[in-house]
Amino acid sequence: MLMDWLEKFILAALLILAAAIDGAQADTMVSGTVFCDQCKDGERSLFDYPINGVKVQVACSDSNGQITMSREETTNWFGNYAVKFDGTPDLSGCFAQVSSTGQGSNGCGVSAGPAQSLRLMFRMFNMAMYAVDSLLTQPAQPMSFCPRSANPVAPAPPTPARPLPNPVTPASPPPFWLPPLPKLPPLPPLPPLPPLPSLPPMPPVPFLEATACPHQQWTLPEHKCYWRAVSPDTKVAVVFGLAAARRYGTDLTLLQGLQGRGEPYRTLLREGITAFLNSYNSLQFPYNSIAVVQHLNYGLIGSNRNVLFTALRFIRANSGYGRVPCKFTACK
Repeated sequence: MLMDWLEKFILAALLILAAAIDGAQADTMVSGTVFCDQCKDGERSLFDYPINGVKVQVACSDSNGQITMSREETTNWFGNYAVKFDGTPDLSGCFAQVSSTGQGSNGCGVSAGPAQSLRLMFRMFNMAMYAVDSLLTQPAQPMSFCPRSANPVAPAPPTPARPLPNPVTPASPPPFWLPPLPKLPPLPPLPPLPPLPSLPPMPPVPFLEATACPHQQWTLPEHKCYWRAVSPDTKVAVVFGLAAARRYGTDLTLLQGLQGRGEPYRTLLREGITAFLNSYNSLQFPYNSIAVVQHLNYGLIGSNRNVLFTALRFIRANSGYGRVPCKFTACK
């Protein structure tokens, strides 16, 4: 426990030192995701998927509509893009749009959705990060499995050529009276029912509980049953993609990555794997699995300060921010 707190203190000190030394190397990052709008409904749905190989342009214009600054980047296999600007310019009036579909659109680049404005996420240490709502590309026609419009209008009934004659009302029959029935004796009262036994309390659902466990707990053999969706032998490159494969190689497993320490990129991978496992173990974890992969890739393609910032965020989330405990018990 003492070593863990010492490591967190050293990581925070390195973060402050990097911000002080690299103060002149300010940069700004704009990130987002491009999806294929298969149903051409103009919004995200269950049928849409991230698309790679699409070029995204981030541009800024003046009051006359003239472009004053522009950058372009291509989406990766996860549909993500990250555009970097030198310095910390004010991008609040800028926008992002799909400029070209490229080779990876697979027929989903006939038309592009509307441009989206940039949202400032944070600005500190001469560094800023902007996020963009999802951009869309669309095929020529909606896919066959997309839902159709419901409640079709029924055709009006045909008008007869000649008016129908008024229906003939038959003569009403004479009234018929039944004799009154005799009164029945009252029924005896029923005995009271015995009280129902109380139901036992429902066991808690582990996935819905708030829990966050550090990397040491995930390496213990008695907690192996909590690994979901992946196994300890799954490769890091399979989970986190090409950027992680270039940095850590293609043979490193998740269990080996959990044992890294002493270097910022190893610490980032260790805490990123821990956050990925925690996201599958608890629905209330601050990051879902896709967000963990995106944040780790943003850290890998950014500067050393991005690596330290991302690792520190994962450490705080994996510790439950000091409020959420680790609820692991030994597997049977």
